[in-house]
Amino acid sequence: MILTFLFRRIVYLVLVVLLITLATFVTFFAGSAGSLAARFAGKQAGPAAIKNAEIRLGLIHGFWYQYWHYLVDLAHGSFGLDFQNQEPVMREISRAFPVTASLVVGAAILWLIIGISIGIMSATHPRTVRDRAGTLFALTFLSMPLFVLGVLLLLVLFYYLTEAGLHWFPAAGYVPLTQSPVQWAVHLILPWFTLALAQAAVYTRLIRSSLLDTLGEDYIRTARAKGLSRRTVIYKHGVRAALTPIITQLGIDVGTLLAGAIVTERVFGLTGLGELSLDALFNGDLPVVAAVVLLAAVFIVFMNTVVDVVYALLDPRVRIS
Repeated sequence: MILTFLFRRIVYLVLVVLLITLATFVTFFAGSAGSLAARFAGKQAGPAAIKNAEIRLGLIHGFWYQYWHYLVDLAHGSFGLDFQNQEPVMREISRAFPVTASLVVGAAILWLIIGISIGIMSATHPRTVRDRAGTLFALTFLSMPLFVLGVLLLLVLFYYLTEAGLHWFPAAGYVPLTQSPVQWAVHLILPWFTLALAQAAVYTRLIRSSLLDTLGEDYIRTARAKGLSRRTVIYKHGVRAALTPIITQLGIDVGTLLAGAIVTERVFGLTGLGELSLDALFNGDLPVVAAVVLLAAVFIVFMNTVVDVVYALLDPRVRIS
């Protein structure tokens, strides 16, 4: 049954990705062949150069021929050439993706730890000082724009500490994990907490609301009546069932942010997918923008497929069918 479920989800994933590639191709590349060729050839290109660009890009052929070759290139891991440097887009993606992945994965671990911990504390101590403290935390970071939070962290933990002679945190930049794991983590601490605190506020409210509803269920009262300890009732039965909306939100957030946490990357000078796509958008570099949009859609669809599988493992009330 599990294999059948996985097969169905994979088929669904492939179909959705095909539809996404078609929508992306129509949006970015199905316009005027002359306009695309002119952008590729450059501002100073003459008619002959533009014509050569049309031939090189395959724009002299029909729509379905172009789309088929677009799919073939994607299957071989190619997003074509960018318009600015005529460099393979995949090379630029390969340079930027590790930066964004490092930022998102590290921040996701932090926001899950912070958000779930505070949410459980609030739900298990409703209408107390702890609950109000959790609510204050959530409202504070929900109402604070991401760029403001990032600048505040830079001001306090970089500028003021540096002025005091404590060089604990760098202002910006990225060091690859393979080059130095310690410097990799040091350069990402402030971006991690910037993104994590903003996201943790959302997860705090989600887990609090979900756990309060779950603790009012009949099976929870039955578990208590059997004499199970409070800790067992809350964590083994309550939290496990209450995590389903968290998993849904996590799938959406991680899938979306893997396409680029634009604000965080810009504040901390991280050359990730968000920064890459923003620069490409300003420069009219359609292949790069299309590649990032396509990757974002694929990440979201893939993460939602993972969420469906985790649901069945996490919540016994969900059945694989």
